[in-house]
Amino acid sequence: MARETKSAAIQGDLQRLSGTMELNKDLLPDLEPFRLKLSGIVTQSFDLSKQQAAMKASKQESSKQLRQFLVDGQRVADVIRTAVRDYFGPDSEKLTEFGVKPFRGRKVKAAAAEKPTPTTPTVPAGPAPPAKLDQ
Repeated sequence: MARETKSAAIQGDLQRLSGTMELNKDLLPDLEPFRLKLSGIVTQSFDLSKQQAAMKASKQESSKQLRQFLVDGQRVADVIRTAVRDYFGPDSEKLTEFGVKPFRGRKVKAAAAEKPTPTTPTVPAGPAPPAKLDQ
């Protein structure tokens, strides 16, 4: 069952009141113009609710079609970009106009001099070993 919204609750209340007014129209002749106006409002609100539901379904279908067109467009764009890369060459700057990065070569690795040289670990100073005595 669908969740009841505020407007659905209001519509239900207006419909019940309109039905009650219809049953008691002989007792309340002075309120006849208001009863007719309320009846018209209830009828129009239900018609608009039906129209809104139909549009929601239509919107969902349109959204689905839009997603499909976008996927198809991306596929065609990929084919075009591949063909343009083939036509102009992979390193042509003209490719940037089509949203394709040209191949500009690989970056050269840093020279060996820039690399830190490994240092030899230092031995902490401690008691010196006993010296041999010549006798």
